[in-house]
Amino acid sequence: MNYETLISFALATSALAISPGPDNIYVLVQSITNGVKYGMATVAGLISGCIVHTTLLAFGLSAIIKTNDHIYTAIKIFGAAYLLYLAYKVFRSDSKISLSGDAPKKSMLQLFKQGVIMNVLNPKVTIFFLAFFPGFLFSDSLSTEIQFYVLGFIFMLVSFVIFSGIAFASGSISKFTSRNSGVNQFFKWLQIVVFVGIAVYILL
Repeated sequence: MNYETLISFALATSALAISPGPDNIYVLVQSITNGVKYGMATVAGLISGCIVHTTLLAFGLSAIIKTNDHIYTAIKIFGAAYLLYLAYKVFRSDSKISLSGDAPKKSMLQLFKQGVIMNVLNPKVTIFFLAFFPGFLFSDSLSTEIQFYVLGFIFMLVSFVIFSGIAFASGSISKFTSRNSGVNQFFKWLQIVVFVGIAVYILL
């Protein structure tokens, strides 16, 4: 078992979770608008949805990988290319973090359900898992199904911790981003570096 690979995966997940994206910004908006516990309900829903994507990956992609090593190599190349494409999209995008989105009052259960639906029905999440996870298989003795579930658990745990931190620190984060315009550029380039770095790691 290669623990260095698992540590690299956890660090990459941390950088991705911290970088502004639709999920963590939605958590931030809900926390600012309705309170921390509503932000946490959103976090719980988003993380729960990852179980579905992990399961699809474990039992769908594992069967493909077992049949042909060349297909596995092709999947890794696709994954690296997709991550480089994401880096390019971030580079071309506006770096401004918008916290002015409409966040109507909903119950915690409604926010949990919405978090699950946002995650499960988002095809971009499935594609991202397909691009991200195969490059971090870490064992020659464990089955690919188990390895994908381990990676999925690490992804969910790290994301939950960071998203929860965003919810609890929502007030301070909002004030900090409004007072420091340079933070937007920092997070933009952080995303680019992370996507490119993971792509290179997968290829090598």
